This record gives sequence, structure tokens and C-alpha cells, in this order.
Amino acid sequence: MNPKLRDVAEHAGVSVRTVSNVVNGFRYVAPATRERVQASIDALGYRPNLAARTLRRGRTGLVALVIPEIDSPYFAELAARTVRIAGARGLTVLIDQTDGDAEREKELLHGRRGQLVDGVLFSPWAVAPAELAARTDPVPLVLLGEHDGTAGVDHVAIDNVAAAREATAHLLASGRRRVAALGIQPRSLNATARQRLAGYRQALAEAGLPAEPELEVPVRRLHRADGHRAMLRLLDLAQPPDAVFCFTDELALGALRAAADRRVPVPEALALVGFDDIEDGRYSVPALTTVSPDKDRIAELALDRLTAAPGPPRSIVAPHHLEVRETS
Repeated sequence: MNPKLRDVAEHAGVSVRTVSNVVNGFRYVAPATRERVQASIDALGYRPNLAARTLRRGRTGLVALVIPEIDSPYFAELAARTVRIAGARGLTVLIDQTDGDAEREKELLHGRRGQLVDGVLFSPWAVAPAELAARTDPVPLVLLGEHDGTAGVDHVAIDNVAAAREATAHLLASGRRRVAALGIQPRSLNATARQRLAGYRQALAEAGLPAEPELEVPVRRLHRADGHRAMLRLLDLAQPPDAVFCFTDELALGALRAAADRRVPVPEALALVGFDDIEDGRYSVPALTTVSPDKDRIAELALDRLTAAPGPPRSIVAPHHLEVRETS
């Protein structure tokens, strides 16, 4: 039998109301009384009824983080920071993975899986802007990353266009003139790749260089294997690139391996820049130059919006910087 509030009250020699005040963190309980009640709670192994508490308070203390891939280093690092920062605010994070599947994203977006949470941090890959705008679930929602046509929803992202422009301009400033873009996703509804392509093209235009279709390489996924295959295709061109801007670090690490397989020296013959600043890139040989989003700040800003008083939706830009290392 699980002990009840009354059992704890009898054990501590106090009223049930006093035990309830201690369990719910009520401030106005004498320290000695609080200590005695806590000792009884520990001795009896009492655990609060979270469902009942949720009904009374109208809040669970739980937030959901919905991401495409838990095993993606970027999302794993972002999740770890979100859990840590939420914990410091007294919140618990439940993490779910969609694999970028449209139906699963719709289920989670509209609350069809019966989540009992106070809010959702959501990074969708497959749902259309119209689907986001048509959301009926009243639970607060904050989008992570750029998403076209979602002015009616809070979202937090870095400036992907500016970041891609800076990364490409960095390569051009070193004298490179055939700079490829690796990571285009023409069939994806996620705006991030489109914005990184736009920033890449802006940097080329500012340098007086045309965008060359053969140097803009699409990929199916954003993994190392996709970067490896795409880089091999680039190296097979009659005029291979002398630099590559990769839309993720995973793609860049795959591209780095392809260069090693073909004995193309990096950065002497081929410079590389990635995006995300995942830990793997700091320990690759050579170490990977990358766009570094401020993941802590992204998590902080997203949780701020999720727990803020109701108000007009906001689009918040988080900081980033270019981390120059050995591949460029």
C-alpha cells in the first residue's frame, strides 16, 4: 500500500494540511515542522499523486521537446542543454522523436497523442506552414529553427541567411573561387536549407561570382554518409571545387572523409566549413571550421517564450558566430 497524506501526518504528529503545505512547497511552514514532515515522508516512502496535483494546479511542470532525430549530434546537444536549463527552472523535459515523418509530426503538433504537458518545443521537418497555422491544440508551442509562413507561432532560430553568408565569405576571403554548397534539400518543407542556400548565393554575388548549378549539391538526408557521397560527386567534376560550405557538420565530416579517401589535402587543396559546431568537429583531423549557434541561448529563449504570459507571437533571433579552425 502506498502511504497517504494522512499516514504522513500521523507519523509526524501534524495536520494533513501541514503535510500538504510541505509537499507543495508552501513557504509559510516553520523550519522545524518542515524538517519533521520531510523526515516522515522519507521514512514512509511517500510519493505525491502527480495526477491529482496536476488537476489542482492546472500545470504539470512538464514540457515536451519534439525533435527529428535524437541521435543527431546537434539535436542531442540542444536537448542536453534544454534539459539542464529547464531543470534549473523546476521543469522536466520529455523528449520525443519524429524522424521527420509528416504524420507523426501532425500527431504531436495537434496533441493527438494525449501529451500531458505545459508546453511544446517543436522542431518540425515535414509539416507545411499551413498545418502549423491550423493547429488546434491549446498547449503553448514554440518552434525551433526557421519555418516559412509561420508568423502566427512563436519561434526561436539563428539568422541562417547571415550565418551562411559569413561562412561563404570566409572561404572566399582566403582566395577560393569555386565554392560549393552541400546540403540543399529541394523536397523538404523545412526553410533552414533554403535560407542557408540564400546566404551562400548572397556571398557569391557580393564577391562578383555567379552561382553555378553544378556546385549546388542536393542531399537526401543530412548525415555523414550523404556528405561523403556528395563530396565524391563534386571531386569527380571536370573542375572540382576548391572549397565547400556544408549545411551541417555531419555533412562536412562526411565530406572530409571523402577528401581523405581521394587524397585531397585539406585545407591546402580543399577548404571546408560546416554548420552546428557539434563536438565531433572539434576533434576531427583537421579540426572543422563551423558556424556555431549559441545552443544555450536557443534553449533559454525557447523556454522563456514557452513559460511567458500570453501575448502576440514573436520571432526571436539567437546569436551565432563563425568558429574558424583547421579546415579553412
